[in-house]
Amino acid sequence: MRKLQLLSIFTFLLALQSFAQQTNVKGRLFEDVSGDAIPNAKISIDGTEIKVLTNNSGVFNFEGLNLPLGEQILLISKEDYESKKYPIVINEGQTLDLGDLFLNYDITKENYQISTISLADNELNGDDVSSSNISGLLASSQDTYLRAAAFDFSAAFFNPRGFDNASGKVLINGIEMNEQYDGRPSWGTWGGLNDVQRNRVFVRNTKASDYNFGDIGGTTNIIMRASKMRKGGRVSYASSNRSYQGRVMGSYNSGALNGGWSYSVLMSRRFGEEGFKEGTSYDANSFFLAVEKQLNDKHSLNFSSFYSPNHRGTSTAITQEVIDLRGNEYNPNWGYHNGEKRNTRENRNEQPVFMLNHFWDLSDKLSINTNVAYQTGYSSRIRLENGGTKLYTNPNTGEQTYLGGARNPSPIYYQNLPSYYLQDFTPSASDYQNAYDAREAFVNDGQFDWSEAYLANKNFGGNSVYMLKSDRIEDDQLTFNSIINAELSENITLNGRLNYRNLHSENFAQVEDLLGGQQFLDVDFFAEESETVSGVARDLAQSDLNNPNRLVQEGDRFEYNYDIDAEVYDAFTQLQFKYRAIDFHVGAKFGKTTYQRTGNFRNGFYTLLDEETGEIIEDNSFGPGEELDFTTYGLKAGAVYKITGRHLIDFNAAYQQNAPTIRNSYSNARQTHEIVDGLTEVKSQALDLSYIFKSPLFNARVTGFYAGFQDETNVGFYFTQDLTNHSLEQAPQTDFSAFVQEVMTGMDRRHYGMEFGVEAQVHSTLKLKAAGSFGNYVYTNNPDLYLTSQNFPGQQLRFGDGKTDMKDLHVPGGPERVFQLGFEYRDPDYWNLGVTVNHFSNSYISPSGILRSDNFALDHAGLPYTLYNESIARDLIKQEKFDDYMLVNLTAGKSWRIDDYFLGFFAVVNNVLDEVYKTGGFEQSRTSNYISRLEDMSRPNGALFGNRYFMGYGTTYYLNVYLRF
Repeated sequence: MRKLQLLSIFTFLLALQSFAQQTNVKGRLFEDVSGDAIPNAKISIDGTEIKVLTNNSGVFNFEGLNLPLGEQILLISKEDYESKKYPIVINEGQTLDLGDLFLNYDITKENYQISTISLADNELNGDDVSSSNISGLLASSQDTYLRAAAFDFSAAFFNPRGFDNASGKVLINGIEMNEQYDGRPSWGTWGGLNDVQRNRVFVRNTKASDYNFGDIGGTTNIIMRASKMRKGGRVSYASSNRSYQGRVMGSYNSGALNGGWSYSVLMSRRFGEEGFKEGTSYDANSFFLAVEKQLNDKHSLNFSSFYSPNHRGTSTAITQEVIDLRGNEYNPNWGYHNGEKRNTRENRNEQPVFMLNHFWDLSDKLSINTNVAYQTGYSSRIRLENGGTKLYTNPNTGEQTYLGGARNPSPIYYQNLPSYYLQDFTPSASDYQNAYDAREAFVNDGQFDWSEAYLANKNFGGNSVYMLKSDRIEDDQLTFNSIINAELSENITLNGRLNYRNLHSENFAQVEDLLGGQQFLDVDFFAEESETVSGVARDLAQSDLNNPNRLVQEGDRFEYNYDIDAEVYDAFTQLQFKYRAIDFHVGAKFGKTTYQRTGNFRNGFYTLLDEETGEIIEDNSFGPGEELDFTTYGLKAGAVYKITGRHLIDFNAAYQQNAPTIRNSYSNARQTHEIVDGLTEVKSQALDLSYIFKSPLFNARVTGFYAGFQDETNVGFYFTQDLTNHSLEQAPQTDFSAFVQEVMTGMDRRHYGMEFGVEAQVHSTLKLKAAGSFGNYVYTNNPDLYLTSQNFPGQQLRFGDGKTDMKDLHVPGGPERVFQLGFEYRDPDYWNLGVTVNHFSNSYISPSGILRSDNFALDHAGLPYTLYNESIARDLIKQEKFDDYMLVNLTAGKSWRIDDYFLGFFAVVNNVLDEVYKTGGFEQSRTSNYISRLEDMSRPNGALFGNRYFMGYGTTYYLNVYLRF
């Protein structure tokens, strides 16, 4: 009887166990060569948000998760290893035991770092269009199209969907790194830290992010925690002819130590006398330290700091005449000084960053990450300063002397080029001779003459007429945020963030080098001495009326000096829902942004004085200005519908209202408080719909997308002639010239198109791939346009109806159409080879606003110019479309495993066929009406003020040798 009872109990327990058994998938993961367990590898069900991590023994299981049934793809991925996919079948109530699985070390990961390096370096150069490139955000993506955009299309400064990098968010340890000034991430602040930036989480466009609301260009979070770094060290040396000539880097990550400590260190140096562009010297060092303490099983504290001081010589845009004479490698900014190349323009960035991150796991379903960061230091752009001549009276002795500058010494200044001597329609013999002499001098030399600059300063008795100045920004920024992730139920996850950001920014011009002189007169050399109207006066020449006629020396602030204070408060919340057939999310954000300018100089143009007493009547430059206040908010939603485990439909939509950038909030912040007229928040909408197919051998994504932007503002600076007095109270009644700020407001644009990526694993060692994008990015309205200038302070110069005809013009920023074919070969003996062929088309020049305003067509009386021809006018201002071009790129690498060491090298050759192409450019606005532009563009020997272009690189290489241990 007792045996029968025991048997009954045992049978009941077996039945109960069978009834309670859950659907599960489990296994163990090891490294293929060494056999070591691989911890912290991500195991996911492809096409869903369901994922787990392997433990320290390499074990994983999905117990307790709501797994989709039927045929699925198990995806295994880990930093520095080849990802693998396994087809599996999940049955309800059954456990699928996959046993022991293995991953190989991925030597091509070394290649993937190349793009990140190049992009970060290009961002240092604010004088070319690389500053608008966002491919650095894409480097961590496994998506075929986005990988092509990051590693191949980026050479042409291609912007996915036409968005520049201000449309994407870059975070480090959850802290946003985009600049308040222009919205762009400052890649130079953390350049050269590649070995500790491999752990990245990229979220495409407006899909759900666990860290923030994101933006229409996507979100990248670079995780630089000591405990998350791969244990071991790495040393490497790189050689290149693109941005720098050499780079040495060493790093070591401790992994978990006794007592819960871990640390990570890195040092690197990048150097070179010049890159692909002549005279672009490079000098950069990078330092990184992270220390983390696991306080207990719930709390961890991480401190990290990085400092990447860098100095780099820059290039500039050139005209077709200059390209024809000197080629696409030519850079006019440098010249020989004491036998060495020296650049007249440099970018410098020294901004150390300190972060403290607290991680609190309240339970396995609730975590809070709190972060605080402090960023300080400066960035500056150094360039040559020259001007006219002023009579200076010594306040102590009464002695008078002339101080000042001279004409523009740039080799590409229009009066130094051959075309200047052939500007007449019937040149004389002497004109041809002068043009020939100018051509010979330019072709045989054509570089900046440093000796002449030093000699001119000496001849003026040590009073510099030429000097180097820097436009310098010194920032102190404090950021605090707290991020929560909570699993509300088996299917619902809550994400949220509270964020605060405070910026104090000092902006000023600084004397860098007097070039052999002892002093420089701080006045506007091109301004009149004074202006008096109805008993009200302006002392126009003075940069600072509080210190008039000041003589400045190296290190002094001069010309302009103001502070910007900015504060940002925002909150974000999001719900993610995950079910077997569908995953979807909804999110929202709300915030406030404020800016305030404080002037430290009392500028003569923007200060009204009583003529008799000299007392200030009105001042629009000194002291605190008006506080600007903006309300920001956003809504987004998205869903992934799983038709099967292999076929998915992905939909995302977002609407948001963001504050304008500091750069586009003031018409001329250097001299005045004046705010852009009609300034308001920028609105944007984004939609995309994707079909995704995934299998072990074939992957594809096809996406249609749309984005719209409204109420954007843009402020540009240039010198122009032929201005007409349409709206000024006082101005010449004939055409006049001025250095102006062109303000366009209420700008609307539309981006739509299709992108795709396809890859096929046709053999265990061979992968074929194709990717492309076909877009149309245009302005959809005629925005308002007006000019401000110190030539007419306190007034706005508007033309006719105050509009500029931008509607249907293409938004500049790289090619709208790209296409790639390529293959990757990975040999089991640890070597690889890749080839891609990339075609680019539909790139457009940046259009001038004033050329499309009524200033172009109407005279002072508001009537069309005599002999004005509408057909000719359209041709004169037709937006230039660049020629199509094709780039062939090669990659190759080899790695050897010696015990626990990896020794390897890899190489990349871009633009193998040495294609010459334009990556961007802009229309010059010097000739700004129909008569002058027709005359200039009709010259038989070429226009004096034709379009200026940024040229792409020819054949470039990158070679890296490394040892990993």
